[in-house]
Amino acid sequence: MTSRYLGRTGVLVSPLTLGAMNFGAWANQDSDDAIRIIHRALDSGITVVDTADVYSQGESEQIVGKALADRRDQVVLATKFHAQIGSDPNSRGNSRRWILRAVEDSLRRLRTDYIDLYQIHRPDPEVPLEETLWALDDLVTAGKIRYYGTTTFEPHQLVEAQWVAQDRQLRGPVTEQPPYSILARGAERATLPIAQRYGLGVLPWSPLAGGWLSGRYRGGADAPASSRLERQPHRHDPTLTVNQRKRLVAEELGGLADEAGLSLVQLALAFVLQHPAVSSVIIGPRTAEQLDGQLGAVDVRLSADVLDRIDEIVAPGVTISPADEGYLPPSLVDSATRRHLSGAHR
Repeated sequence: MTSRYLGRTGVLVSPLTLGAMNFGAWANQDSDDAIRIIHRALDSGITVVDTADVYSQGESEQIVGKALADRRDQVVLATKFHAQIGSDPNSRGNSRRWILRAVEDSLRRLRTDYIDLYQIHRPDPEVPLEETLWALDDLVTAGKIRYYGTTTFEPHQLVEAQWVAQDRQLRGPVTEQPPYSILARGAERATLPIAQRYGLGVLPWSPLAGGWLSGRYRGGADAPASSRLERQPHRHDPTLTVNQRKRLVAEELGGLADEAGLSLVQLALAFVLQHPAVSSVIIGPRTAEQLDGQLGAVDVRLSADVLDRIDEIVAPGVTISPADEGYLPPSLVDSATRRHLSGAHR
């Protein structure tokens, strides 16, 4: 594989990143098979592995750590913190207290003494951004992490993080992980332009829209059973109107892929890879066969005609389902934040 720069870090990365969310209890429960898939990916030229402490409650990190035992220096290793781990109410979030504990737990599970890219998995409205960035800057100084980044941040939060870091003379975030696919193009409105403005490396997640662009929904066939439906029903419940819309669009995109002589997977991945802001696209194969079907996308270059057709099917900047945005701010989730009630105090 050819290499791309990870934003302005000077670090070269493969155009595909191996996402490890499906390794462990959430999906592929055969750890030996998961390790074989990781090795197959590395042998194929992938140089970035991305996981998170919450994936199967640490099991994914353990599998990755075991797989990289003899190949650690060959890999740009990325993980994340934020989500609830265990039952302790303080074992979550973006506080300094939790970050300093979470990084030690991840280092132990990953069997390494440093993490190349440590990422804030989601925003935390209860914690000042300054506190989070200060803790991460300290971890860079201590040598426990090389860089840090954000995941699924709102555009204004990306700008705020850069401003806070500059104002406090801290090292700032160098990457962002947004959801980005043909079915979820909201990142095109502001996130990707902001990333380009500040030189952030972009590592899009869910380029196959959680499996909707895998080709398994074609021909009117029922989708195979998936653990995603239980974990994320709003994204995958086929009875929901918005998901029925996604299926119809996926069918149309499948026809376009056929005309272009590509698989739907290749079309979907090539579309994301072709955006100039993107450094590396996160793929999350559960099997070796899925991995093999995705590797070929790095050699695909979509023509202007095909890209124009995609724009006609899903307009630029449009995300069909809000559930695919990955994060909704409190202003949208909590009605009390939008309503001023006379005499009420919060």
